[in-house]
Amino acid sequence: MATIVKKQLGQTEDQLIAQFRKKVLNDDILGELKKREFYIKPSRARYEKMKRVKKGKR
Repeated sequence: MATIVKKQLGQTEDQLIAQFRKKVLNDDILGELKKREFYIKPSRARYEKMKRVKKGKR
């Protein structure tokens, strides 16, 4: 998934960078990157999911 930001007429480079940062944060690209950084075995993923569900019920 590519993040594309086009420069508008009269827009400075600083504004363009700020627009890019805002778009990256809204798309949660960094969170997805951290989640996919390491492989998680399916059994471990099920265990973590079960743990989150139990924690939420309390």
